[in-house]
Amino acid sequence: MPYKRLPLVILCAAALAACGKSETSATHAAAPGATGDELVVRLGAAAPLTGPQAHIGKDNENGTRMAIEDANAKGIMIGGHKAHFELLSEDDQTDPKTATIVAQKLVDAKVSGIIGHLNSGTTIPASRIYSDNGIPQISPSATAVAYTAQGFKSAFRVMANDGQQGKVLGEFAAKNLGAKRIAVIDDRTAYGQGLADEFIKSARASGAQVVTHEYTTDKAVDFTAVLTLIKGKKPDLIFFGGMDPQGAPMLKQLRGLAMDAKFMMGDGGYTPKFIENAGAAAEGAYASLPGVPLDQMPGGKNFSQRYQAKFNQPIQLYAPYCYDAVNVIIAAMQKAGSADPVKYLPELAKTDYSGVTARIGFDEKGDLKGGAVTVYQVRQGKWTALQTLGGSAPAAAH
Repeated sequence: MPYKRLPLVILCAAALAACGKSETSATHAAAPGATGDELVVRLGAAAPLTGPQAHIGKDNENGTRMAIEDANAKGIMIGGHKAHFELLSEDDQTDPKTATIVAQKLVDAKVSGIIGHLNSGTTIPASRIYSDNGIPQISPSATAVAYTAQGFKSAFRVMANDGQQGKVLGEFAAKNLGAKRIAVIDDRTAYGQGLADEFIKSARASGAQVVTHEYTTDKAVDFTAVLTLIKGKKPDLIFFGGMDPQGAPMLKQLRGLAMDAKFMMGDGGYTPKFIENAGAAAEGAYASLPGVPLDQMPGGKNFSQRYQAKFNQPIQLYAPYCYDAVNVIIAAMQKAGSADPVKYLPELAKTDYSGVTARIGFDEKGDLKGGAVTVYQVRQGKWTALQTLGGSAPAAAH
């Protein structure tokens, strides 16, 4: 069939129509066309949804999902458009390499913000990818000092860091519990090692002697060898920097060796699952959690009741902080009148938000201003708050 020339005006019209269609589909989520269009905003979340820490990861996902569903029910407006928020949740398996794959996947999905990751060891490597792509990231649970020490303008967190937490725990062990000889174990993750190092500095500054510092992994289940070695050092307190899947069996094995030393963890141990898995051995154990106790949080009681009704289970750990992280991002978008990360990131840095957990404001590094830390003890099978230390409210909230 012979080739027929089309009039130039028809070719140009067709090309313009095609370009217009492509541009609309690619940018609709970030910049809807006419007033009244729905603005679709994708938020990414990452946590361990499988494996030993899945109960904590699902707790994070639940808190994030609650915030997004609440926001959609309110009919929030951003830049004159009704916003509809979508959650893209990924399983990073507590693995740093997987975390970077997940991060790139979320970047490629054009998310406008990130809630996560859960663990410091996954949050830190993922944060570079988010920073390189200009996507704001708020971790509800990564407490390692190194996370915000990297200088990334996109990195924030809504709870106290391990510099604050380790200081409180070290002082409490030495001064309140009278510990003179302390043995330390950490799981060699960014979180466990970082918290243990901060605890050691604080305990020594408070007059305690650290008789040994031993190591394990975040996959271990048998701690008999390291505990037997520690037993010979005759400590009156053992501190473990790690999470509850290791902390619970470690404590059971410690008691099985007839060791009567006090046992202390950071926020990684402060879960109902720790008590469930440690059984009777859990009684008397200590742990901490950045922030004030749930029933003292500004919106803690209401959030707890709603969470329990929705998911038919108690909060494990960080769900309220995830809820706040979502709402801090949304508030910044509203102030900027845009879900474009470039436009709302400056507003995020200036956050002054009254949340479920606290009044939230960030310092120049992205750390929570005035973060408090509460120390707890297992009493009659339940975590009981003993003392809240540190913390001061930022400037007047809006």
